[in-house]
Amino acid sequence: MYQQRLECLSRQELEGLQLKRLRCVLAHIKEKNPTYHQRLGSPEPEDIGSLKDIQQFPFLTKDDLREAYPFGLACGHKDEFVRFHMSSGTTGTPVINPFTRTDVEQWSEIMARCLSAAGLTHRDILQITPGFGLFNGGFGFHYGAERIGCFVIPIGPGRTLMQLKFMKDFGTTALAGISSYPLRIIEVAREEGFDFRQTKLRVGIFGAEVWSDEMRTFIEKEMGIETFDIIGMTETGGVGLGIDCQDHSGIHVWEDHYLVEIIDPETGEVVPNGTEGEMVVTTLTREGLPLIRYRTRDITRVLSRSRCACGRTHLRIARIKGRTDDMLKVKGVNFYPRQIEEILMRHPEILPNYLITIGKVAGKDQVEVSVESSRLDESLKQRLEEEIYNFLGFHVEVKLLNRGELPRGPGKAVRVRFLEKTSG
Repeated sequence: MYQQRLECLSRQELEGLQLKRLRCVLAHIKEKNPTYHQRLGSPEPEDIGSLKDIQQFPFLTKDDLREAYPFGLACGHKDEFVRFHMSSGTTGTPVINPFTRTDVEQWSEIMARCLSAAGLTHRDILQITPGFGLFNGGFGFHYGAERIGCFVIPIGPGRTLMQLKFMKDFGTTALAGISSYPLRIIEVAREEGFDFRQTKLRVGIFGAEVWSDEMRTFIEKEMGIETFDIIGMTETGGVGLGIDCQDHSGIHVWEDHYLVEIIDPETGEVVPNGTEGEMVVTTLTREGLPLIRYRTRDITRVLSRSRCACGRTHLRIARIKGRTDDMLKVKGVNFYPRQIEEILMRHPEILPNYLITIGKVAGKDQVEVSVESSRLDESLKQRLEEEIYNFLGFHVEVKLLNRGELPRGPGKAVRVRFLEKTSG
């Protein structure tokens, strides 16, 4: 472990530290941004007697952060900030998160914990494929690797042939990236006759997108590695909010830095442990943009607050199922794209590239699932359609394609397409 004492605090010690830091956050907001403090109801830090008292505060949303662009909710003068990062949304006003020097150090600390939880040490060679720029991924991995002493290959996204070359020539042992990028690497490796088992690669740390257990199994089998699911977002300070450990029994969230609630997305009420809902995050150690009850839109549930087999005591949540704004409704049925992915990837003939197209024909919802497959036959198509119907309760048309027929684009994979007009 990177910080064994802090990562193994008793539940009582951990919650005591959270309460202390929550009061400090409120005092910081009061001092640095009176308008933000008023938005919270002008609370006095000493009025917070327990962690449950946080429920008196209003939620903060991404729209609130957009409306505050660029520094409306920032806590500090611009002279105190060393830079900012920006959310990866493609439309509308961007969300800006200004960083103080202390924020950069906090980020480095939690990322070092994440890499250590994935089994990395100073002996490892980490190949970083997320970008280094306004979006935060590359820097986070870089800072964490520096803390634990890894050798870093800061290649960034794309240039997949060079990724493979560096992997072999420099003896890469760990790969970091968005969760769909390994699929492209696997595809190019097949075309080039590249064998991952003739490299030293043993660990993959992937996130930024929802990916199913079935997709995870596919990546691990094809690359011969152990994968780790890392979470985080620009709003909360970047990648590193949590990661699953080598026990793979849930994603640890670093509770000395973040206070997590799970709420009913419709009512806003906190739900019991084990109940699925939307994750709400309060930052306890961020200076530039401290968040109080930020609605992440991520759907998950608390798995355990007990000590993990790895020894860590920080809570474990389930892998992210989807986002509230990813949920689709077809023929009166709510579902997430990941649920279709799970069905598709159970079949060894199916390749990990798919596209869900939703439109209307004669006023009725129609869903087409285009997926690449190594075998194109009617029986496989019918079996997939039947399994999706049995699981989700509505009919889809499955379209089997040859490898490479679906378009590949830079960045995160596009899994859903909406057709505005279709003919009857």
